[in-house]
Amino acid sequence: MSHTILELKNVKKAFDTEMVLKGINLAVEEGEIITILGASGCGKTTTIRIIAGLTELDEGEVWLHGEDVTRMEPNMRNVNTVFQNYALFPHMNVESNVGYGLKIRSVEKHEIKQRVQEVLELVQLGDYGKRKPFELSGGQKQRVALARAIINKPHVLLLDEPLGALDLQLRRQMQVELKRIQQQLGITFVYITHDQEEAAYLSDRIVVMRDGQIEQIGTAKEIFEAPATPYVAQFIDHKARSGEKV
Repeated sequence: MSHTILELKNVKKAFDTEMVLKGINLAVEEGEIITILGASGCGKTTTIRIIAGLTELDEGEVWLHGEDVTRMEPNMRNVNTVFQNYALFPHMNVESNVGYGLKIRSVEKHEIKQRVQEVLELVQLGDYGKRKPFELSGGQKQRVALARAIINKPHVLLLDEPLGALDLQLRRQMQVELKRIQQQLGITFVYITHDQEEAAYLSDRIVVMRDGQIEQIGTAKEIFEAPATPYVAQFIDHKARSGEKV
């Protein structure tokens, strides 16, 4: 039986005089992939930065695994983030990049080595441990970034447009890989994408945001076939007709 692993309660955030989040309420179930869609500037990235503790909220609460983590430092929250730009250390090889988080936590060397190899096998990079980032393709770099994020076994993995820098073919390949890895590990994903098809393929539920507020939460079928508001209907219909990415 699933239960809520992440909850945002009336989360508000302003930058200067601009309200970026206007009272976000969201409950994420353990083991699901939930995707946030919306136009640029709607508050998607601010939302996951608040979950990660990288941006401080003005009002509201963030609960993780039944604990109020609202004022907790990022390194104390059991969440990790995968960014579009990979954020790999260029002077380190793949093994060192992936095992870095364990090293700074003073995990024993033999355990780091074992866990790094296990997670590299999981992302199908078992033979790439000694390579440097400049020797890897874009898709391989993204796999390394994913391996580094999941090696600490986070309760929630936050993915901020992780495939945005890849070409269409690689994006589709990585979508399949992401879903396989998520299903194998059972880690909860909170995912941001501008790609409508990507959201439909990956997501258990989709969150449509507009101007710092949630317009609708539902399955892909509910969002695309039964939009709850005129904005969602217009947003999805416009993107579908124009061939643009959401």
